[in-house]
Amino acid sequence: MDAEAEARHGMTMIKACLNGNRRPGDHPALPVTPLELAEAAREAREAGADAVHMHPRDATGRESLSAVHIGAAVRTVRQACPGFPVGVSTGLWITGGDVEARREAVQGWAELEPRDRPDFASVNLAEEGFSDLWQDLRRLGVGVEAGVWSVDDADALAATGLECLRVLVEIIGGSADTSVSRAHAVLARLDHLGVPGPRLLHGEEAPAWILVDEAGQLGLATRIGLEDVLHSPVGDPVDGNAELVRLARARLT
Repeated sequence: MDAEAEARHGMTMIKACLNGNRRPGDHPALPVTPLELAEAAREAREAGADAVHMHPRDATGRESLSAVHIGAAVRTVRQACPGFPVGVSTGLWITGGDVEARREAVQGWAELEPRDRPDFASVNLAEEGFSDLWQDLRRLGVGVEAGVWSVDDADALAATGLECLRVLVEIIGGSADTSVSRAHAVLARLDHLGVPGPRLLHGEEAPAWILVDEAGQLGLATRIGLEDVLHSPVGDPVDGNAELVRLARARLT
């Protein structure tokens, strides 16, 4: 569990995932612009989130890793939420699968003042080029969250010998009925291999709430937000990220 979260809440850490790769219009409250991300982050923090994860966008609403768009989003969120840990994605799809374009974009963050760089960035072990990207982020002073989607990803992470800020056990796709067993398989493999770092467990869509509950049972950090799910645990529509965080916090208390 995240030590800062324990100090603030004495309970499970919740990271708010504000928008992901959803398209503008997928939800009325989906934040896209820096100001919208900042307001969503402020509301999520007030609702009980301990950190925020976001996918900054360009002027057209498309995800971007450009220093211009990363810096603008991080700066605006920090102004609204001083001291709130801010993270971003480095998903390879953002550069259309182009490994070198992704690396060049992230290396461009060196142009940003340190205060305008994210505190951490997620790096998916299933994606080509993750090791070089990891080293680039560390040189920039940006913490790495290792995105582990499978047992194979756990093996890949162990093989690197690299340490990370947090291991994201992300159960993506598949049946909700098997989400818990798949999560336990990944967690067990990480433990067997002695991979260091706190774990954060979460899922998307149907498994999202199942895995929030499972994280609570296991004493692990978790995350929730419009990136992962658009409805409450009983299937009702939600107003936005803050409501999702409040619902998750209530289930974990």
